[in-house]
Amino acid sequence: MQLFDWIVLIVTLLFIVIYGAWKTKGSKNVEDFILGGNETPWYVVGLSVMATQASAITFLSTPGQAYHDGMGFVQFYFGLPIAMVVICVTFIPIYHKYKVYTAYEYLEKRFDLKTRSLAAILFLFQRGLGTGLTIYAPAIILSAILGWNLTVMNIIIGLLVIIYTFSGGTKAVNVTQKQQMFVIMSGMLITFFLILHYLPNDMTFSNAMHIAGANDKMNIVSFSTDPEEKYTFWSGITGGFFLALAYFGTDQSQVGRYLSGKSVRESQMGLIMNGLLKVPMQFFILLTGVMVFVFFQFNPVPLNFNPNNKIIVEKSQYKGEYHVLEKKLDALSEDKKVINLLYIDQLNQDYDNPILRKELVALSNKEKDLRDRAKEIILKADIHSETNDKDYVFFHFILNYLPKGLIGLLLAVIISAAMSSTASGLNALASTTAIDIYKRNLKAEKSEKHYLNATKFFTLVWGVIAILFACIGTLFENLIQLVNIIGSIFYGTVLGIFLVGFYIKQVHAKAIFSSAIFSQLTIFIIYYFAIYIYPSGEEKLGYLWLNFIGAMLTIVISLLLQWTIFRKQKELVID
Repeated sequence: MQLFDWIVLIVTLLFIVIYGAWKTKGSKNVEDFILGGNETPWYVVGLSVMATQASAITFLSTPGQAYHDGMGFVQFYFGLPIAMVVICVTFIPIYHKYKVYTAYEYLEKRFDLKTRSLAAILFLFQRGLGTGLTIYAPAIILSAILGWNLTVMNIIIGLLVIIYTFSGGTKAVNVTQKQQMFVIMSGMLITFFLILHYLPNDMTFSNAMHIAGANDKMNIVSFSTDPEEKYTFWSGITGGFFLALAYFGTDQSQVGRYLSGKSVRESQMGLIMNGLLKVPMQFFILLTGVMVFVFFQFNPVPLNFNPNNKIIVEKSQYKGEYHVLEKKLDALSEDKKVINLLYIDQLNQDYDNPILRKELVALSNKEKDLRDRAKEIILKADIHSETNDKDYVFFHFILNYLPKGLIGLLLAVIISAAMSSTASGLNALASTTAIDIYKRNLKAEKSEKHYLNATKFFTLVWGVIAILFACIGTLFENLIQLVNIIGSIFYGTVLGIFLVGFYIKQVHAKAIFSSAIFSQLTIFIIYYFAIYIYPSGEEKLGYLWLNFIGAMLTIVISLLLQWTIFRKQKELVID
């Protein structure tokens, strides 16, 4: 980090915070604070929805995911465009018809207070954890690579977000997310083209794709029906669809973005914009990760991208073993460079040499073996070490290969993304707590000013809670997976409640409440026995299926319970 990088980073972040607080100060009432006065145009709705989902985890973990596992993760998003259409046709018109502040307010109108409170509590629990992770993800990477104190980083990011979210509510979130998306996409585009520029001079983009393909990084679609395989066309189009439907349709951090639209049509257009752009955006971010992989076929690469692990080994009795592996990797890197250059030369003569292709695969397997052996040494040095380094790959490239100024810009990208998703989370948590829990259960009548102040107070409270979650967090296999796993555990049940509410008028409050409780408990059991207890990669069920199972359980059991209730009532009438 040079002085110029610090200037770029600090100026970018301060501009976003000050602009957001200044532009949106002085909310007059709860409607202004939560719904932004219903003044948001469709393109801001679309950008805000995209920025809410595109957290720092997206820009840290996704390139690393592609570096290690290729483009297959994009299948996770295949169900999203379909979900956007369903939400536009059903969810948005109903929310606007009932003039709700939060999604869960609708559930009391359709069922009862218990069902509304249950859905709100499930949301608060999972979104509270998720918001903490949106702070923790960039903080742990920045602290590990730059040597910054992790707790201090968590507090700084959290406080920056609290300032403008407390000041302007939804309007501040929407206004700042425009700037954040501009910073994010500018930084990613510049980085992508710089990677291409850094590749050998006679190497075309087509050549780079061939090298990635030879190493199994371009397997975009899998039609496998194996439930243990995490990302397939089928899990994306079903589990991914249900996750997107639940996240965008029932999660207040997203519902709040499009409820602030000027009209039903503006909200719908914003979501359609997200549906059209989200998959290409994720494809591009994954492709950037694949290009980083191609770049490291011609440049030195560490045994483990997490710099903390190198420090741990250097202080242990195993550093000699580690150094031996490093020398072997250096020699292997030289071999890779030579073979790849020969392969490019053949490609330039329109010949895809199968022998060189096999040699590339063999070298990649040798490198993977060296990395696995390095992980064993790291664990011997410290049993509590996190050997998975997917979240550090992209950051290693940024710090070691980008020019001055761009490092500061990419750090601003990562922190801006953290701020955008954290701000939406805090705003949604505060809105839900104030409207669905506090206001609904308060017996005495209070003024608009009182509820506005209460919502601001809950923004502060949830900001502190999110920072605390971030401070006590522990690194998982891959942060983007952790966020989606947490969502998948809870979203299916909540979505099932809403789907019954929208489409199955025969089901009443008692049946849906009982079925939701049963469904959520069942999902906890399935997650524990099919996913949690198995080591990474050995799960018996891809976590995306939890969304589908949870929603279906809630719907089917509610129908069975309602049928049982009707039958008993009929018997009583006959008697």
